[in-house]
Amino acid sequence: MKQRSVKPTWFIDLDNTLHNASHAVFPAMHEKMNAYMAALLGDGEQDADAATVNAARVLYWKKYGATLLGLIRHHQVNAHEFLQQTHQFEQLDELLRFETGLKKCLARLPGRKILLTNAPRQYAQQVLRHLGLQSFFNGFISIESMRVHGELRPKPSRWLLKKIVAQKKLSLQHCVLIEDARENLRSAKQLGMKTVWVTQYLPQSTKDSSVKQQRFSRNGFIDLKVRSVKQIPAHLSRLSLKK
Repeated sequence: MKQRSVKPTWFIDLDNTLHNASHAVFPAMHEKMNAYMAALLGDGEQDADAATVNAARVLYWKKYGATLLGLIRHHQVNAHEFLQQTHQFEQLDELLRFETGLKKCLARLPGRKILLTNAPRQYAQQVLRHLGLQSFFNGFISIESMRVHGELRPKPSRWLLKKIVAQKKLSLQHCVLIEDARENLRSAKQLGMKTVWVTQYLPQSTKDSSVKQQRFSRNGFIDLKVRSVKQIPAHLSRLSLKK
């Protein structure tokens, strides 16, 4: 008896995957984060200097995978308050840069599509609306939903990915993560998911380390490397996926 073909579930990142966040969104976001952290790390009368803020951000990102997690653990920061203050933009549409043809691309990907972003829901919904892509997604997972056993576990948490797959009754080998962040792809691949690395919006310093990136790919945690998400439909066979 012929086996039924199972369509994949695509988990698709937002910033620097579907749009160029590095152009203006991230700089504006980092400015807001710097101001928040400077006030938080100050002595109550004077804000902390830039070196102190940068050192804390790098330390928390390296140790926990996300600056916010370090702020929560060491400074009892309210996650909702932090995200609200650092992801609100009065003229978001003026900051966005993205390719044409994204709708056609998503329409050509077989199966379900779920947005999976470490950004807060309100911001992510605004971006999708400006990109005109809301109707192409069957699900939406933002950082507010990324809790495991009551604790915030954003990407690259394997516990998070395992929970999502279990809740949605999916098979890991039929799930694909599309991302710009290699750390997130590594976690997904270790669980058995397929991985697609999108590179066009990466900072130049990351692109310059191409030799190291190629070694990562040969080691097997990147199944498909593309410059743009628009190239993915043409390479479904490399992911062992049927149209």
